[in-house]
Amino acid sequence: MKYLIRATKVSKKYADHTALDRVTLKVPKGKITGLLGPNGAGKTSLLRILNGIILPDSGKVLLEGGQLEGLNSHKIGYLPEERGLYRKMKIQDQLVYLAQLKGLQKIDALEKSERWLEKFDLMEWKDRTVEELSKGMAQKIQFISTVLHEPQLLILDEPFSGFDPINAQLIKQELLRMKEEGCTIILSTHNMSSVEELCDHVVLLNRGRKVLEGSLEKIKSKYKKNEFEIIFDGNMISFTTALWTAFELIHHETLENKSIKVRVAAADGQSINELVAVLLPSCKIWSVTEFIPSMHDVFLQAVGVSNETEI
Repeated sequence: MKYLIRATKVSKKYADHTALDRVTLKVPKGKITGLLGPNGAGKTSLLRILNGIILPDSGKVLLEGGQLEGLNSHKIGYLPEERGLYRKMKIQDQLVYLAQLKGLQKIDALEKSERWLEKFDLMEWKDRTVEELSKGMAQKIQFISTVLHEPQLLILDEPFSGFDPINAQLIKQELLRMKEEGCTIILSTHNMSSVEELCDHVVLLNRGRKVLEGSLEKIKSKYKKNEFEIIFDGNMISFTTALWTAFELIHHETLENKSIKVRVAAADGQSINELVAVLLPSCKIWSVTEFIPSMHDVFLQAVGVSNETEI
């Protein structure tokens, strides 16, 4: 796998507070990396260092093998958590101005801004000012201003904040499209469902340290607990008796069609085949599915882990 960014033992301290403590990570090229962690974990400081806005106290960050300090900022799009637009400036004028700062010619900026405004259903607002927009509309303008110059590296800090579900989905579709076109995206969010939908790679920070890094698939596989979800028809007492000592009933519920859905934990070494063999005489099984933890489950478990894990 090719990596666009490699950070090694990056530390950052503000007065008596250590925001980042020897953080080492890799950002895969052309993929979406989710940067996760509770409030105060150091995510924003790390994003600002990766963006070249602030420098680390120690450690180094390499972009495709070269020093980050020499990076052409035209290649980066950065959406900070604290949004900032010129409130009294016309929408399209603002987009064109910001795109020119990132290296676009005015004629190209005009053309691209109109395409984006049309896509986000904002063309009729192009000659209005930001202060006339709703919060959600202003958020869309902020996003457009971040991606208008077609950056190679896109850094987003809580990009779905302020969006309703429909517009959040629109942003997600654009991020996936940009990834397909080769853009590398770093995404900081508390929305675990968005991580599941979008991210290929995940980095989890806690108290300034990296506690987890790896592909989404491998991380979820690591945290699974040999649990299975079963839907069956039959008697719950007979089902429970059949489990005996090799399996543990964790949860059960009756579905609308009167079938029963349960979650069962298998003892070490017990396979799904052995589980089915034990249960078949006692009930009619409709489905057996291995239970894979969500990123929400992984997050809750991992923030309590003090040692660094890479997958």
